[in-house]
Amino acid sequence: MIPSELDAYLNDTAQGYQTRARAIGRIPLPSLRLRVSERRLLLVLVDLLLINGSLALALWLRSDIGRAYVWALPRWYVVLSLIWLGCAIFFDVYNLSSAAHPPTAVRRILGASLAATLIYTLTPILTPPLGARSQTFLFVSIGCAVLPIWRLLYALLFVQPGFSQQALVVGAGQAGRELATALSQGERIADSTHISYELAGYIDANPAHWETTICDAPVFGGHNLLLPLVKRLAVDEVVLAITHRHNISEDLLDALVQCTEQGVRVTTMSLVYERLFGRVPVDHLGNDLPRLLNMEESVVERVYAGIRRLADIVLAIPVLLVLGAVMPVILAANALTSPGAAFYRQRRVGRGGRLFDIIKLRTMIPDAEKASGPVWAELNDPRITPIGRWLRRTRLDELPQAINVLRGEMSFIGPRPERPEFVEELAKELPFYRTRHAIRPGLTGWAQVQYRYANSVDDARIKLEYDLYYIKHYGPLLDLQILVKTLAVMLRCRGA
Repeated sequence: MIPSELDAYLNDTAQGYQTRARAIGRIPLPSLRLRVSERRLLLVLVDLLLINGSLALALWLRSDIGRAYVWALPRWYVVLSLIWLGCAIFFDVYNLSSAAHPPTAVRRILGASLAATLIYTLTPILTPPLGARSQTFLFVSIGCAVLPIWRLLYALLFVQPGFSQQALVVGAGQAGRELATALSQGERIADSTHISYELAGYIDANPAHWETTICDAPVFGGHNLLLPLVKRLAVDEVVLAITHRHNISEDLLDALVQCTEQGVRVTTMSLVYERLFGRVPVDHLGNDLPRLLNMEESVVERVYAGIRRLADIVLAIPVLLVLGAVMPVILAANALTSPGAAFYRQRRVGRGGRLFDIIKLRTMIPDAEKASGPVWAELNDPRITPIGRWLRRTRLDELPQAINVLRGEMSFIGPRPERPEFVEELAKELPFYRTRHAIRPGLTGWAQVQYRYANSVDDARIKLEYDLYYIKHYGPLLDLQILVKTLAVMLRCRGA
């Protein structure tokens, strides 16, 4: 479209974006268009305010010492905040898709608030003396009431279009279409498809795409319309959905610079994808390694790597003690249901492509691959023994790998090591697959807590995207989140 046609389209066509925006009640206040990070920060801050306010109110109403007692010891509130954050991660209450769906949001926040308040009341020394039944009941009741009410209000109000980021996409090819599909469908949770982005439309240099629609978003025209559209549609973010960005024209580059000059953020499809779904879209990285790997390791990262290694050694000892405690039960169950060795070794690919033997509790019948050779494990695989199925669901079959951790072959957190037979196949099918070998493999990882067991190349592609996200962003907060989510998987018996 030329500018005059664009004006006519927006002014006279009922499907024009501004008409549609008014119809759905868009609120034209930039300060309300919350980014993904701002939404999570809002949830965290209000949750902490409410849970600590519940404690303060319970002490205020029931304390025999007086109102000053409420603020007597700040550590009470620090401990409560830490317990809350642990329970919140466990119940996954900061997943924006589930937070946007009222039944799911209320159910999860109610579980987290009940767990946090009960754990807090049972924590000695570091918490106030909530000895009186009425005082304890009041704290639990307030916490379990105000938090679900707040999350219900969030799910009903903050998912309105007026709070969504307005995005204009540059590129209506495969990358742009996949972005539209991701934004329109989202990560479906209990019929919720809310994502904090709303597509204003597309521009593309190819005239064949003009005046078409992608997921109900129009392709307006060429790059000359970028700046007029940004101004006319009050765009918050321009998303560059071009895989090979080094090929963009000078005119488009100049238009993007002008957008930043107007205070509009310019980002890429892969970064938006990472932000929303916690995955790196491997098919749209091109050959740009800096977009995937940290090309210069900082001193802080090197120090944290040393701390991780020390923590691995310290944690491996109690894990082996737990294994020793449950081994008599496992041996007896194996003897009754599937006689054979309790442990088995299997060759895996580790850091730097080096091979090592992983140690696991046996979960399949003896010689499970004698006839077939190496094959993917399947859902409800008939080769899995009854006790093996329980071991997998609780992840207890992974405990012997603490020995691999002590040897330095593995870490507790990292991409799961794959068999060399599958590595060769997957490296041919999936770009950047060997990047997984840049760090030590782990007993658990971001892919394991985010996605089901992989039994196909397509599943391996999705898990690779999660693994690459971890390699790119790993740090203490992400590691803590993985540990808590792994604990949740084990306690709920939801392992593969």
